[in-house]
Amino acid sequence: MSRSRRILFSLSLPVLLACALFQSDLHAQTGLKKVRMGISSNNVSYLALFVALQRGFFRDEGIDLELILMSPTITNTAVLRGELDHNGAVTGVIGGAVRGQATKVLIFTVARPLQFLMSKKEIKEPRQLKGKKIAGSSPGGTSTLLAYQALRYFGLEPGKDVEVLPMGGTNAARLAVLDAGTVDASLLSVPENIIAAHKGYNELIFLGNAVEFPQNGFGTSEKRIRENPDECLRMVRATLRGLMFLWDKKNQEQVLDVILKQYKMNDRKLAGEMFQSALRVLTKDASVKPESVQVLIDLQRENAKVTKPVTVAEVVDYSFLDKARKELGLGR
Repeated sequence: MSRSRRILFSLSLPVLLACALFQSDLHAQTGLKKVRMGISSNNVSYLALFVALQRGFFRDEGIDLELILMSPTITNTAVLRGELDHNGAVTGVIGGAVRGQATKVLIFTVARPLQFLMSKKEIKEPRQLKGKKIAGSSPGGTSTLLAYQALRYFGLEPGKDVEVLPMGGTNAARLAVLDAGTVDASLLSVPENIIAAHKGYNELIFLGNAVEFPQNGFGTSEKRIRENPDECLRMVRATLRGLMFLWDKKNQEQVLDVILKQYKMNDRKLAGEMFQSALRVLTKDASVKPESVQVLIDLQRENAKVTKPVTVAEVVDYSFLDKARKELGLGR
């Protein structure tokens, strides 16, 4: 190590230690436990989580929640290593469980995909996609899996009748490649689908009508479930409170305030459209049909080429949700 590097290291180490001690002391003073969750996007389908965070429901549970944007696969690996605490991408949690990783989903907040297949102006119906290109996400990503299901719903085989291009990145990036003419159609979420419609692109289909499987919620490692059951319960309870808040009509203006703040926007009309879109897919008390969860499991099995059958019980732990429901007066 050079002399300059040794000096830099000697100067940096005390600073880093001081920062770590300050954070530890801060959390000790506030009585909050730092919890980190990886989420795959800033999508409005995470609205229950954003509401719970902004309305202070996690703080009520003694949790200082930090949301970190990263891909579902990387997040799952980080959770298994203990570098992150929870994975907000349930597709990643279930995908990992299907491949034999010790992870389980704790709660679902969205019952069906909030995505739309938007196409060029001249493509007015799904069958016209034959021989065309569609923008998906990363290989095995949610948008790619959705594209496959949507195409098959209309009798088109991915890779044969329609080319699905793996394009990692955001919905904004998928709208950009549609604008650039790189693809003929793209799977977009809110508000990119609204923006695309304003530009004159056609909404071929709302994916929630063609495919039904849960797309949001969160999960964690089985190790964390064993070692931190109280934290898991508090995380689930805060998120469930977020869902309940969303569905209470008297809270609509406060929900719009959350959306405006989350997306750093001032268009209240657009915020209202985003909220109404989210209500099309949000669960009311985190209830999701077992067969819908099985659809997602089987999609992940197909993507990972796993032939062994995997059941819902192997990838989901509802024990914390059941307890939180009872505590919040949602007993079943």
